[in-house]
Amino acid sequence: MEDFKKDSLYHVFSQVMKLHFHRVHSLLNTIDIYPGQPPMLFALHIKDGQSQKELAERLKVKPATITVMLKRMENAGLLERRPDENDQRISRVYFTDKGREAYEIVHGLMKIIESECFENFTIEEKILLKRLLMQMKDNLEDKVGRVNNHCMEKQENGDG
Repeated sequence: MEDFKKDSLYHVFSQVMKLHFHRVHSLLNTIDIYPGQPPMLFALHIKDGQSQKELAERLKVKPATITVMLKRMENAGLLERRPDENDQRISRVYFTDKGREAYEIVHGLMKIIESECFENFTIEEKILLKRLLMQMKDNLEDKVGRVNNHCMEKQENGDG
């Protein structure tokens, strides 16, 4: 496999993703926050009191996944669910004081990780890297969209 040598772009990118993953996890472990929880904390910081459905859409996860995440975070005292004032069928999610504190700590840890990742980069290099990563993201979103659309067509046709 010529393309996947240790000095190939793909291999280096893969190593960066793994190292970032491990660094994030090691920092989150110091504060008893699970790796999937920061996106929820950031989503609630943007808008406290979102419905579970809104959170699932914002975080691009299934409603069942949101339910599990919320239960774990509720048990940890980071958030609470309350019925909507106008529609009792809707459950709204709110920060607790402990959840707000956790957000602030996680936000600080993310700044540390960002600083560690981009240490020794010039502003120009950061701008170029951002542009290249956004292009990569667009490429993958295009492919993922096509794959998801293809899967949906197969299901609708009874092929899946």
